[in-house]
Amino acid sequence: MVMRMKIGLIVNPIAGMGGKVALKGTDGVVEEAIRRGARPVAPDLARLFLHELSHYPECREIEFVTGPDGLGEEVLEDFEFRFEVIRHREIRYRDILGVRIPDTTSEDTMTLVRRMLRDVELMLFAGGDGTARDVYLATGREKPVLGIPTGVKMFSGVFAASPEDAARIVVEFLRGNARIAERDVMDLDENAFRHDEVRPRRYGRALTPYVELLVQGAKEPSRMDEEEEIEAIVEALHGELEDGIYFLGAGSTVKRLKDRLGINGTLLGVDVVEIKDGKARLLVKDAQEKDLLRFVSRNPRIIVTVIGGLSFLFGRGNQQFSAEVLRHIPKENITVVAAPSKIEKGMIRVYTGDREVDERLRGYMRVRISPWAERIVRVI
Repeated sequence: MVMRMKIGLIVNPIAGMGGKVALKGTDGVVEEAIRRGARPVAPDLARLFLHELSHYPECREIEFVTGPDGLGEEVLEDFEFRFEVIRHREIRYRDILGVRIPDTTSEDTMTLVRRMLRDVELMLFAGGDGTARDVYLATGREKPVLGIPTGVKMFSGVFAASPEDAARIVVEFLRGNARIAERDVMDLDENAFRHDEVRPRRYGRALTPYVELLVQGAKEPSRMDEEEEIEAIVEALHGELEDGIYFLGAGSTVKRLKDRLGINGTLLGVDVVEIKDGKARLLVKDAQEKDLLRFVSRNPRIIVTVIGGLSFLFGRGNQQFSAEVLRHIPKENITVVAAPSKIEKGMIRVYTGDREVDERLRGYMRVRISPWAERIVRVI
């Protein structure tokens, strides 16, 4: 039997804006993101969550408690859910190059969480790792939390794999079928991240409703005992590259290939490289979505790795590979390289927000796991 339940919902309206424009986050760089052409993405992804949730009869038992204006109220107004708004302060807006942005801070998130905690059974938030950190610091282990992924990195283990999966987890939570698990809350120094420095910090372990395959893992480093294997994979792959345009993705595995090619590529960004007569030339360093779109007519090939722990190929930390970009690239033009430990679950994930593109990528892919071996891995 499903009981009536109050659920908190907070939307970080600027989360994810830095992804497609290669800013690797949005904290403190909203104006720069907009100058590069970014537009808000979190409200639309929150609407995807609510749209999916609205298909289940259990949603009639939910009353949401949310923040004012862009902090949740605006997305809930588009649906028939019952909700109440905590108006903790007046939210002002600012116009940046024609883009209307609510003037909110992390303190708004934490204030709203503290005001909601007494009444709600579950705390939902739409954002990235910074939002997860703020929600956890305000919630502690008092109530379970669940992230609707709308940010750039999302290395914490409290996120659903997609907005639609977040809705399915909420339904299972209402039905009493979701167990409560302890999940890592992590965040990176975004300024250091933009300069190819990874400075992770674990803030604690939050209580999270868990349903197998619907909740992502947390970011894990590469194992030291696989370093030589990765070097050997990169060396073999380097010798096999033909002339043409390549989009080389983020991560230490692909960075080794960039170094082997003799280019000054990024560790945590996407680089556009041309190989001609066996020699590599860096065309665009730390490319944005719009840079990749300039080259899609030249039959580019993508080389990417899998994010350890998260099992994501596209959709976490590399939103430059947007649905619009991937729509133009055949699946056979995508080369995946990974240490065996990164695919030990037997599956990898993709999520671009475009159902048609995601379905085309799903099925099975070959993953290069050694100089001489590939493994067929299911893509979900």
